[in-house]
Amino acid sequence: MQPLQWDYRPDGLRAPALVCAFKGWNDAADAASSALTFVGEALGARRFATIDPEEFYDFQATRPRIKLVEGQTRAIEWPEVELYEARVPRAPRDLVLLSGAEPSFRWRTFTSLIVELGEAIGVQLVVTLGALLADVPHTRDIAITGLASDPALVQRLGLTQSTYEGPTGIVGVLHGACQAAGVPSASLWAAVPHYIAAAPNPKAALALVRKLEGLVGVVVDASGLETAAVEYERQVNAAVQSDPDVAAFVERLERAARAEEDPTELPSGETIARDLMRFLRQREEDEPPGSGPPS
Repeated sequence: MQPLQWDYRPDGLRAPALVCAFKGWNDAADAASSALTFVGEALGARRFATIDPEEFYDFQATRPRIKLVEGQTRAIEWPEVELYEARVPRAPRDLVLLSGAEPSFRWRTFTSLIVELGEAIGVQLVVTLGALLADVPHTRDIAITGLASDPALVQRLGLTQSTYEGPTGIVGVLHGACQAAGVPSASLWAAVPHYIAAAPNPKAALALVRKLEGLVGVVVDASGLETAAVEYERQVNAAVQSDPDVAAFVERLERAARAEEDPTELPSGETIARDLMRFLRQREEDEPPGSGPPS
C-alpha cells in the first residue's frame, strides 16, 4: 500500500503555502499544533489526504487508540498525518495544512514524500510552526523567531538567516529536503515559558497564528483564541501568585528579561516547574467542573 492516501485531489489552488506542525519534540505546550488546528477550523479546511503510519511510526511510542462507535463497536484509530486544503478567496494564496505527530522512522523518505506531494499540487512556499522551551516569563509577549535558509526569502520576508547547529527534529529535516528540492521554506518558533510547559499555551499559539498571517498573507478571525489566551494568563497569574517560590522565580525571570541578562544563574527551572504543575493539578481537583488550569 502506498503511504500517501488521497481522499481526493484538490484542483485550482492559488499559489498555495504548505503549513506544517508536528506534535512532540517540536511542539512545546502544544503551541504549534494548536495554532495549526485553529487556522484550519477558522478557514473551514477540508481533509484531502493522509499519510499511512505503518512505515513511519513506532506504535509503542505513538500508540493507536480504541474508539467506541455508537457506544458499541470498537474501532482502532491509528496515528495519521493529515493534509487539509483551505481556500481563502480574499487572500493572495490558499493554504495546505499538514498535521500529525513527529514520525519515528525513515525521516528522509517521509520528508521526500511531503516535498513530492507539495510539488504535485503546486506548493510555492513551505512554512513550519514550532515551539521551544525557554527561560522567559509568562507575563511577557511571546517571542516569535522567523528563520529561513534561503537568502532571498530572508530578505523578502524579513526573517533571520538560520545559523543553528545541533540536534534537530523532523522540522529541520523537512527544511533540508525543501532546500535540496529548491522549494522556498521558512520556520516560525514560539518561545514558551519552561515552568508552565505541561499546560497547553493558547497565548503562544495565538502569537504563531499572528506571525503566520503576516508571512503568508492570510488573515483569520482569532477572537476565540484571544479569549483563551487572556483566560490562560489570568489563571497562570493566579497560580503563580499563590506560591511565593514560584512568584519569586518569575520575578527573577522578569528582571533578567528587563536587563537582558543571562539567566543561567537562576534557581532550577525543573524544580519550580514541578512545584507549579503540582499546584495546578491540585487546583483542578479542588475546583468544580468547567474551571481549572488553562487548556
